[in-house]
Amino acid sequence: MKNRLLLALSLLTVSVHSAFADNFVTGPQPPQIQAGSWVLMDYTTGQVLTAQNEHMQRNPASLTKLMTGYVVDRAIDSRRISADDIVTVGKDAWAQGNPVFNGSSLMFLKPGDRLTVRDLSRGLIIDSGNDACVALADYVAGGEPQFVAMMNKYVTQLGLRDTHFETVHGLDASGQHSSAYDLAVLSRAIIHGEPEFYHMYSERSLTWNGITQQNRNGLLWDKNLNVDGLKTGHTSGAGFNLIASSVEGQRRLIAVIMGADSPKGREEQARKLLHWGQDNFDTVQILHKGKKIGTEHIWYGDADAFEVGTNQDVYMALPKSEVPNIKAKYLLDRQDIEAPLAVNQRVGEIELFDRDKLIAHWPLVSLSEVKKGGMWSRFSDYLHRKF
Repeated sequence: MKNRLLLALSLLTVSVHSAFADNFVTGPQPPQIQAGSWVLMDYTTGQVLTAQNEHMQRNPASLTKLMTGYVVDRAIDSRRISADDIVTVGKDAWAQGNPVFNGSSLMFLKPGDRLTVRDLSRGLIIDSGNDACVALADYVAGGEPQFVAMMNKYVTQLGLRDTHFETVHGLDASGQHSSAYDLAVLSRAIIHGEPEFYHMYSERSLTWNGITQQNRNGLLWDKNLNVDGLKTGHTSGAGFNLIASSVEGQRRLIAVIMGADSPKGREEQARKLLHWGQDNFDTVQILHKGKKIGTEHIWYGDADAFEVGTNQDVYMALPKSEVPNIKAKYLLDRQDIEAPLAVNQRVGEIELFDRDKLIAHWPLVSLSEVKKGGMWSRFSDYLHRKF
């Protein structure tokens, strides 16, 4: 197979995409995190930069509400409902006389209250209102069991292998669990798929019926981190959970902390992860869709050569210390390529190396079509190959 040196990443422009940090020859030492499990994920790529017990099934507590909001947004996207629809709150969403809601976070709705889906969503996100979750579930699905079934349908669609929901709000329930990794994947889907609602995760307070409540995500006030979401959670069984998303320039990182020992503790652990990721990694565009990276000869065609490249944009989060050592090359599947050749037809493989260690690979494809040549040109090629 032919080898072609492709590029040195030190010549690429830095941008804001996925492999584990230990794929590299050397990488920065991750911080010590005090929590049951955690993940730091690069948003653009889904790359996990550091993690521990990331697939451990744990109680998500109010992080469950991320899926509740995701289901509501999918109902809006499909035009089954709209954000301006008026919802009449039922008695089952009333905290009074409902022991399930004792001591839990509420929007303080009352039966007969009328408010929009948008306002209920703000109450779900900012106040972490369990009553808002029930009101939305009733409106979207006709009841909590039906809505939970929808939540678990999206669990399957998103590939969340460690997650199953039993409630719409996240209060402790047998059989309900998720993982730090799954919740990072869900958060990434929310940021990407809910542009009209995502800004709610950065709102610091909400006033409803004369009651003002502060967002429990204290990192929204951190002047050294541009945190714009996502959610906190706590029950006695879960400990203190937090998902924080931070933006620096064109880069976004998602930190998930599960099972910390206090509200301040979960913030401090997330803060350590976010600073570590920002200080030690760059997200680099490796390949550009449709951009030529080489030219190869072809036999028996209406052209003598064709351009090769990739049919996808490829990004990776790389340790800053290793960027000068990253190189790529491509290899052809066969030395003598013959026409006809279709656009985007695989002809080889692109390989990415950190020094001598292979860390990633992608298909190499043709960027142009080559049809069979005329009889005389094919005969000429035959003679060249034969003699």
